[in-house]
Amino acid sequence: MKLLFDENLSSRLLEHLAAEFPGSSHIELVGVCGATDARIWDYARENGFTIVSKDNDFRQRMFLYGPPPKVIWLSVGNAGRVAIADLLASNRDRIERFANDPQDGLLVLVAGLQ
Repeated sequence: MKLLFDENLSSRLLEHLAAEFPGSSHIELVGVCGATDARIWDYARENGFTIVSKDNDFRQRMFLYGPPPKVIWLSVGNAGRVAIADLLASNRDRIERFANDPQDGLLVLVAGLQ
């Protein structure tokens, strides 16, 4: 499963998560940084990505339009890159189950909860 990190997350997450989530990218690297949420949504859907964001906008788009793409919403406050990488890596199995469930479109990961 490929993750697409939103602009509110560090592109350096890719360094930490390459083994757990191969093929993942950041919107800066795929040329949609600064694009509208609709354009990012379409890019993720067309290219088989799951969007990862701290922003509420993609969570709301999921409620309006449903998958694909799927969305992982991080409720992490001002957590830094390492804490976010740890949260995603420690939830690898849960994220895999989410990615493979055709019914699920939104996964919420909360800092401090596993």
